[in-house]
Amino acid sequence: MRLAELVREVPGAELHGEAELEIGKVTHDSRRCDDGCVFVAVQGLAADGNDFVEAAVKKGAAAVVSEGPPQAGVPWVRVRDAREALALLSAAALGHPGRALDLVGVTGTNGKTTTACMIDSAVREAGETSGLIGTVEYRIGDRVAEAVRTTPEASDLQSLLRQMVDAGCRRAVLEVSSHALALKRVHGLRFAVAVFTNLSRDHLDFHGDMEAYFAAKRILFDSLLREDGHAVVNVDDDQGAELARTSARRVWTCSLSPGADFTAEDVRLSLDGTRFRAQTPAGDFEAQTPLLGRFSVRNALCAFAAGHALGLPPDAVRRGVASLKGVSGRMERVDAGQDFTVLVDYAHTDDALKNLLESVRELEPRRLVTVFGCGGDRDRSKRPLMGAVAARLSDVVILTSDNPRSESPEVILEEIRRGIPAERAEETELIADRREAIARALQLGREGVVVVIAGKGHETRQVLRDRTVPFDDRQVVRDILARPAGAGGKR
Repeated sequence: MRLAELVREVPGAELHGEAELEIGKVTHDSRRCDDGCVFVAVQGLAADGNDFVEAAVKKGAAAVVSEGPPQAGVPWVRVRDAREALALLSAAALGHPGRALDLVGVTGTNGKTTTACMIDSAVREAGETSGLIGTVEYRIGDRVAEAVRTTPEASDLQSLLRQMVDAGCRRAVLEVSSHALALKRVHGLRFAVAVFTNLSRDHLDFHGDMEAYFAAKRILFDSLLREDGHAVVNVDDDQGAELARTSARRVWTCSLSPGADFTAEDVRLSLDGTRFRAQTPAGDFEAQTPLLGRFSVRNALCAFAAGHALGLPPDAVRRGVASLKGVSGRMERVDAGQDFTVLVDYAHTDDALKNLLESVRELEPRRLVTVFGCGGDRDRSKRPLMGAVAARLSDVVILTSDNPRSESPEVILEEIRRGIPAERAEETELIADRREAIARALQLGREGVVVVIAGKGHETRQVLRDRTVPFDDRQVVRDILARPAGAGGKR
């Protein structure tokens, strides 16, 4: 496209300089600039793109888009909102790939990854080629790449959507984070289905309060749904119930209680999986998932509703949910031949930890041992709340490091410990080294015991103050259990 054509995509944009330049791509990253590229200078959380204009031009950027006044020596496009411009320009430069896809957006504090994977599994079970963008991985047809962030920056997201269309995908399932909505990474996209799983305390270091957090989630439903789109809402959640009452689009409600469009009865929970009878507008049927816990039923109901909204055959959706063997780091069993159960989960908020531990309690373990920590440089208010939840629902709590980042691990542990009642002090241990903490928990394993290792889930690295090191909870468990009894780091 010529620069003048591209600029017309952005309301109120002012072009200063040559209009007939041929543009090949749009990026927010000066390191990726080359000949014929437009560099959009966005204000990031840690750096300002305007500080990298010179670097972008040296790499070959043909034009710069910025909220700031024009600079000499390069064609300049001044815009009111650089993030909005990045989304609109990236889509236009790639031929608006989102318009060729039925987009499903899944948002919420907990359950996004599992619900998105269930919907994606249903689409594939229906015989269609699909794309998936989420916390664990990006997948284009059968090609998989490790995820960089839950919802990529707009220029990267549009590139993934373009690749999906080129690979023959007709539908794409996206986890849409509150950060992505607030920072306009999905601006301009129109979703066929928007799914709301729940809302609980998280990311308040970014949003400030729960009202702003919910307002960010609402963007997906208020402005990004297509005119013929459907909202799928878990109304067991208070904010979900409000969203269902006030949404301007068609809403399919989901609940474990009667009265919703998609409900469940006769729920049977075990360590081997979950079974229930689903009641839906498309008929009632027996449903199952290898995933554990009552919240897996809610996620499955949202997947059934999303499949219904997409017009997928009900049996394909049922098979898709049943065939999803697991989601990386979501209540994931680690089996190394031990006679007790080890579960690794991403739960990193008080509500997620509560749901996780309550689900394990429903399985009636002989004893529940919980290992967890809290990330550094993130919302500190949830730390004592997570400590209180763990103490209430666990027999033994081992506090340890998560990703401490720039904070002192010991300070983080002390803030978590403040939420633990004094009468539970004897059942609580503080072990800052995460490997040692996991080894201690496994040492307590016996037949009938469940060890839960929470917080990092699928992550394969640990972020420390001065470095990032390889660390996968699941592999650490396997390594420790493979050691002979009595060896270093004994079990």
